Amino acid sequence: MRNFDLLTLILLLPILLVSMMAHEVSHGYVAYRLGDPTAKAHGRLTLNPLKHLDPLGTAMFVITYMLGGFIFGWAKPVPVTSYYFKNQQRGMLLVGLAGPVANFAVAVIVALVLNLLHPAATGGLLDFRGGDTLFRVLFLAFQVNVVLGVFNLVPIPPLDGSRVLGGFLPADAYRRWVELDRYGMIFLLLIFFVFRGPFFSLLSGAYEWIYRLLLPSYF
Repeated sequence: MRNFDLLTLILLLPILLVSMMAHEVSHGYVAYRLGDPTAKAHGRLTLNPLKHLDPLGTAMFVITYMLGGFIFGWAKPVPVTSYYFKNQQRGMLLVGLAGPVANFAVAVIVALVLNLLHPAATGGLLDFRGGDTLFRVLFLAFQVNVVLGVFNLVPIPPLDGSRVLGGFLPADAYRRWVELDRYGMIFLLLIFFVFRGPFFSLLSGAYEWIYRLLLPSYF
């Protein structure tokens, strides 16, 4: 997706909305099962992707796709109140892990469909190089969910990976760790404007490894 393509963008936006909805609802549902009613009280345990839409975050998807050749944006975070958890540290680990796991689960399901519909096995039902619309939708869904899963597992506040890492820290270190959330936007800006090269090389490497693992018939 390095070259701007209006059709691809049109296909990409609803896929992004649904993928982010799955991510955020998973956070809220796990928090709810652990005793936190906050997401449900705010109407966020819904499959309506518009309820999870952040206008600026969605605009950033379009802007970065058109100008930067990569995808970056965000949904409206699901509110979580960790004080409801019997073990706040473990609870936040599970809540943080839920979003990326949901995206990887979607990616696995889409990969199964893509492997079943591989041109070599179907006599040309899908044209990998020709840009068949069905293939493009499926492949974009796979790509978006893998990227969302990998990116959010980066252990930097306020990303989900920081919650996962925090679950393994000693109690005193954890309290200091969660205080770094207030600087989360600074960390993200540093990633995208100072350490963009190494970060995207790492992200691309992880994506390619998962791509080869789940879609071996396309190599």
